Amino acid sequence: MTFSLLDISALMWFIVSWAGYTAFARIKAKDTDCIARGLNKHRVYWMLEVMTRNVRVGDAALLANLERNIAFFASTTLFVLAGVLTLFAQVERLESVISTIPFAAPPNHSLVQVKLALLVGIFVMAFFQFTWSMRQYGFVNVMIGAGPLDSDGSNDNLKAYARQMATVQDQAAHSYNYGLRAYYFSMAVLCWFVHPILFISASLFVVATLYRREFKSRAVTAITAAQGYLLVESQIRGDSHDHHS
Repeated sequence: MTFSLLDISALMWFIVSWAGYTAFARIKAKDTDCIARGLNKHRVYWMLEVMTRNVRVGDAALLANLERNIAFFASTTLFVLAGVLTLFAQVERLESVISTIPFAAPPNHSLVQVKLALLVGIFVMAFFQFTWSMRQYGFVNVMIGAGPLDSDGSNDNLKAYARQMATVQDQAAHSYNYGLRAYYFSMAVLCWFVHPILFISASLFVVATLYRREFKSRAVTAITAAQGYLLVESQIRGDSHDHHS
């Protein structure tokens, strides 16, 4: 089993890119406006509002819609895994296809199997992330069902309970996000079948795309601005409540 230095370097670059971006995004989100940071604060406002509602059917429907999206990816991941595993029995045919691609590196039988194994590992990890996300959204449903009514939103104990619900929901969203990242980086692995230089370029492109969407997109700007409006509304309600009391 002989691999070129370029292939080994490309694989190491891929691993460092994925792990490095994950660590970078987690640290940067603590003090920088981004989708994860903005939506976390929206979830807190949402769960605080839930505690003041006597009828929570609409909130349950919203959570069910989120779970439905994740279930789609979880089931799709199983189909993708089945397809990749099938390719292990068709390695020779896959090599012949790769040989017909212009500028493609000559296929190495053992290396092709390693590439397929890497794809299997990525999609197995994605499946675990999606199913864990689904379970955590289920936990949020249970917590909403157990939460008593706080009609005027003045109960500090139930406010703390609402924030814990938002934390569980935030963790569910992180798991979903990790699963989606696995799909993004699997696209880079596909480029490795063509050439390791393309694999390196694709890994860098995926990192740049994720950074732009999570930190520099219009969605981030809108979510951050909307968060400010919710804060103002919350302060107005608090002042109104203090006035009446």
